[in-house]
Amino acid sequence: MEDRAEEDRTRQNRGCDGTDRQSHTTPCTSLRIFLVALSFAYFAKALSGSYMKSTITQLERRFDIPSYLIGVIDGSFEIGNLLVIAFVSYFGAKLHRPKIIAMGCVLMSIGTFIIALPHFMIGRYEYETSVRWVENSTLSPAPCRAGLPAELTQDGKRPQEQSTDCESESNLSMWIYVLLGNVLRGIGETPVQPLGISYIDDFTTEENAALYIGCVQTISVVGPVFGYLLGSLCAKIYVDIGFVKMETITITPADSRWVGAWWLGYLIAGVITLLSAIPFWFLPRSLPVPGPQFQRKDSDEQKGFIKDHPHMKNKYTADEHTSFIEMAKDFIPTLRTLLAHPVYLIYLCVTVIQLNSLIGMVTYKPKYIEQHFRQSASKANFLMGVINIPAVALGMFSGGLLMKRFKLNIMGAAKFAFSTSLIGYVLSMFFFAMSCENAKVAGVTLSYDKIDEISYDKHSLFTACNRDCVCSSNEWDPVCGENGITYLSPCLAGCSTSAGLRKNTVFSNCSCIGVGGNLTANTGQCHEKDDCDSMFPYFLALSVISSFIISLGGTPGYMLLIRCIKPELKSLALGFHALATRTLAGIPAPIYFGAIIDTTCLKWGQKKCGGIGACRIYNTTAYRIAYLGLTLSLRTVSFIICIPGFILLGRQLKKEEQDAIHALSNGGTELEALRKEECVILNSDQPLHTPENSTDRHTRL
Repeated sequence: MEDRAEEDRTRQNRGCDGTDRQSHTTPCTSLRIFLVALSFAYFAKALSGSYMKSTITQLERRFDIPSYLIGVIDGSFEIGNLLVIAFVSYFGAKLHRPKIIAMGCVLMSIGTFIIALPHFMIGRYEYETSVRWVENSTLSPAPCRAGLPAELTQDGKRPQEQSTDCESESNLSMWIYVLLGNVLRGIGETPVQPLGISYIDDFTTEENAALYIGCVQTISVVGPVFGYLLGSLCAKIYVDIGFVKMETITITPADSRWVGAWWLGYLIAGVITLLSAIPFWFLPRSLPVPGPQFQRKDSDEQKGFIKDHPHMKNKYTADEHTSFIEMAKDFIPTLRTLLAHPVYLIYLCVTVIQLNSLIGMVTYKPKYIEQHFRQSASKANFLMGVINIPAVALGMFSGGLLMKRFKLNIMGAAKFAFSTSLIGYVLSMFFFAMSCENAKVAGVTLSYDKIDEISYDKHSLFTACNRDCVCSSNEWDPVCGENGITYLSPCLAGCSTSAGLRKNTVFSNCSCIGVGGNLTANTGQCHEKDDCDSMFPYFLALSVISSFIISLGGTPGYMLLIRCIKPELKSLALGFHALATRTLAGIPAPIYFGAIIDTTCLKWGQKKCGGIGACRIYNTTAYRIAYLGLTLSLRTVSFIICIPGFILLGRQLKKEEQDAIHALSNGGTELEALRKEECVILNSDQPLHTPENSTDRHTRL
């Protein structure tokens, strides 16, 4: 009866993994709280990160900067990671991991609020327009004013415009605050992944670790769904909503000059991130380690063998009383040991190259949809959030389930991840065939003399039909003529009169439109959707399928990283992996992708005081080749590097198997010797059950 009562008490004191409870909060409850908290933290950081990418076009236009500079801002998040990630990963694993994650979430929140700060410090957004909002009037000034082109300065501006509002342009350097806020976000995000994943893997059973990590990674992919949807919503709202009269705005969200309320989403994301920090403050430093069931009355020597049990192969528990100086002394030798691991190095190279491709593609994919398929920024973000991202989330979750269902080992996980990536690579090649013709813009993609033939040669904006107008060649105020051609401005279309209000303004007597030169034009670009309307659904379908297949290998690939190194190196390996991918992929990829995309620009916006601003229209054919070609080229290189990786991984697994067999045979020999010794003791004349003999025998066993 006493034994049964003891057994019942032991069962009640065990956590969800069969471990003994050591506090008032059960390990099972603490682990579940940690899983929910970490999932919410992943959701918050993924939401704010994806929202940043959804506002790329808005930030370009608001601060009048090119794509490569936006790449610098986007990469500044990784710079923040770079500053602290190695030390956080190494020292954080030996300290109170949940509280360090909580502090990181608070820093992320502060950084997100700083990003929104410039909106409240700079003036109202002003865009180029020939339409004037005059109260109680239906007439607007004539676009084509009599004069000579010689009255313009060499850079295409009217003399009186040269110095107008030059002083206010210095406010545009406020984008520095966006960069600094993103750096702080990167610093705050640093402990979430390496410390959170290692905490789960240390305090759960091996068969559940893959499923739990898969769940957390899935939530991290659900975050971008809401991030892009938030970006879609804010892109529809005018940037200065609440500060200007909306009836005075003469452009629509489809216009290339439109800027949405980019700052509003950052305030929302900052609040969500701040809330995610709360649960971590109340979680314990560590939980009982899952493993074989040992009763509490076991001796200290028996408990010492727990670390050598097979269930403990991939577990590591930090020493509670390790001093900071001792940890610092061990850092360099530990890092040297990690970097001497050949499989880890190959894995590092492959993931760095793959992430260069992935980060560059994801960063500029909404912009690619906007420019190539002529969709608004709001619709592009909506499609990314509703169609593309859920496919990725489902793929990552399915990958974790498949790994648990088929009980894939390290080699099986590596082959599975490679196969899914290769299939996605082949499918991505079909994107090259999905093209749309460039927009027909007079003087940019069309000659004024040959409006039926698209050409990317340098065309003149000034011709016989607008030679009597004083027009600026740098102005971007597009109008759509009745002939279906877009003109850079009403003045360059030769329009002499206008009537109507705001968005409904109609320009008439346009000498460059039509044979007789007496057709009209409306504000905004012409929306030609003939070939794109039929092609765009196929693009979306293929994008969903390829994203799902590639993401199937996400969780098995991540488990390969965890399992290919020793347990005591796990946190440092995860941290250094994050450091390398952020340094060599997260920082440079958006910059050089943006710089290459900039080379395909056909018409740049101009700042008030000179210098190029944001691009207004791209060569869509060159954009497609540069964007897709660079993405697939990087992935090709990564597949080549995988070949020696499989060879080295096979050798490592074979060596580990031989070592395990050798250790097992040695253990059998020692056990046989103990049995023989026990038989000698039993056959001797000494008393068999004296306390001294019992203790000595127990110690030897």
